[in-house]
Amino acid sequence: MTTTTQAPATVPGSRPHSDGAGAFVPVQTRSERPRSYAPEDFVVPTGREVDWKHTPIARVAPLFADEATDDREDDPAVAYTVTAADQVQIGALGAGESPRGSVFEPEDRVAAIAWNRSERALHVRIPAGVELSDPVHVDMVGSGADRRANAHIVIEAEPQARGIVLLRHSGSARYAQDVEIIVGDGAHLEVVSVQQWEDDAVHASSHQARVGRDATLRHFVITFGGGVVRVNPSVELAGTGSRGELFGLSYADAGQHFESQVYLHHKGAETSGDVLYKGALQGLGARSVWVGDVLIGPDAVGTDSYEANRNLVLTDGARADSIPNLEIETGDIRGAGHASATGRFDDEQLFYLQARGIPEDEARRLVVLGFLSEIVQKIGIPDLEAELFAAIETELAQEVAR
Repeated sequence: MTTTTQAPATVPGSRPHSDGAGAFVPVQTRSERPRSYAPEDFVVPTGREVDWKHTPIARVAPLFADEATDDREDDPAVAYTVTAADQVQIGALGAGESPRGSVFEPEDRVAAIAWNRSERALHVRIPAGVELSDPVHVDMVGSGADRRANAHIVIEAEPQARGIVLLRHSGSARYAQDVEIIVGDGAHLEVVSVQQWEDDAVHASSHQARVGRDATLRHFVITFGGGVVRVNPSVELAGTGSRGELFGLSYADAGQHFESQVYLHHKGAETSGDVLYKGALQGLGARSVWVGDVLIGPDAVGTDSYEANRNLVLTDGARADSIPNLEIETGDIRGAGHASATGRFDDEQLFYLQARGIPEDEARRLVVLGFLSEIVQKIGIPDLEAELFAAIETELAQEVAR
């Protein structure tokens, strides 16, 4: 059975709700969350906070400690390898060095710690007018689940530039990460973040982006590995005619927790947004959380925006939480909507395939591949697409063998 929800648009400002003890407290919308570069300005989360209430606090608690990166001589906690064409400028930025901080401002304690504990930020710049034929690869490999790491990464596409940046995470670590994305006027940038950690890794990342006039950002969060992985993208469509496409794909197994809190802010006029996250879950304790927030600001006339989340629960004991939210502060828009659906296999699809002689296991495989392939095929990196299809096949083989 599939359950579909269409949540009502929220009204700007705070609305009262019960805290469970009879008292009423203000509801904090995504646009109202506090921001600060100082970790001490954020309380240590307890799980009652609106932005942490779906997260397994005990498992991510090590990232709440304000600790330095556990780098050792010739043995970094997370090793970085950057592969890029000669036109791409690779460097490092200290605190206060532009463009670091021109977009990013931490929304939670983990992000603030990562900001302050990253003395040098990796800077990937695609110069103005440059069109890359091959992606920039940034590979991050963790040295162990007991190793703490902090990072800040700045990805910049200057005006009229075009390219893809692929962030890959593997190995294991306790990793707090900030990613700052700047898309100049007329640029077209694609950022793909792939999480293929070991099962004991804990990764919390905040991605914040600003998209300029007539520019496009395509952003992907692809998560197949890790114990707890929380990647929260926040995109501001600042320039007139800017576009944001935010896509996600996850496949959670027993004991894994994959979470994304997505925020798309239509700030400029004539902007357009497309948000689609899909997930599959199998095994006892497999958990996915998706919270989607879209804000259409008072000056965002002519906006066209839609967000959706779809989840396929393959076994008992798995759980998907899906919460779409929409704030509209102007009536002069082309359209806006949001929806979510979570369910098991479509019995009619299975019946159709089995009636044509396809065995049940193969029919289930085809349904899952068809469900997830929509996101994979949007990436535009053939080698990565083939790798992800193989990973899905591996996951499905594990599910069939249960």
